[in-house]
Amino acid sequence: HTTMITLLNGDAWAKEEILANMFDDEFYYGHLGKHALSSSSLKTILKSPKTYRNVIKYGDPNSDSPALSAGKLAHWMLLEPHKIDQLHFVDASTKNTIKYKEAKEDYGEVFLIKERKASERLIDAVLRNEAALKLLSNSEFEVPEIAMLEGLPFRGKADIIQGDTITDFKTSAELGKFRYSADKYGYDLQAYMYLRLFNKKKFNFLVVDKASTDIAIFEASENFIEKGKEKFFTAVENYKYFFEDNNDLDQYVMRGIL
Repeated sequence: HTTMITLLNGDAWAKEEILANMFDDEFYYGHLGKHALSSSSLKTILKSPKTYRNVIKYGDPNSDSPALSAGKLAHWMLLEPHKIDQLHFVDASTKNTIKYKEAKEDYGEVFLIKERKASERLIDAVLRNEAALKLLSNSEFEVPEIAMLEGLPFRGKADIIQGDTITDFKTSAELGKFRYSADKYGYDLQAYMYLRLFNKKKFNFLVVDKASTDIAIFEASENFIEKGKEKFFTAVENYKYFFEDNNDLDQYVMRGIL
């Protein structure tokens, strides 16, 4: 019995076949970025359906933000170190330098040497920490999954899967504010969606502080997952309302009482 996945553009795939393609980053972020939903697209829809429409049409203007590229580098170093050898690093003071801009034109994705050093410092701290190593041992990394949830195709990549537990690796500017960030950036939505997508029971965050290199492990409580579930369904409703039923997005109004 073959499970079929129907993408947002109407293409139907056998699940095994699409999963095999998902190891290719261009397919995963490019094709599926447009034609499947993810926790980040739901977060965007929750915050602003118009922004989601623009990202799908014109690409994401923030994809090169320093915080994102630092997070990406640290992820690769910890979970897919082979990718680091394929990257191009520039010895420039900032990304506004001519040297950096020329390298970007030549190589596409480029990082600063000082970004690499900063990431090495973080990953070194993670790998010296026994509690962190416990989460990493006997685990699978960067596991792709795709499924139909509420009649829509959802894709995800779990950073770390160990038995019944998914662990998501995050870098944080301030560990003390992680609870606040988790709500603000919809980490609860991500946790709920991933538990459903991967059919697992527990969700953790392994977090390293970019300044102090302190390490924290946060377990997602039932309460946290429940909040994520609410956000998930609100976002799915918004998606269906504007992008399936084609209601006029220009009439979308955020309402609140202060």
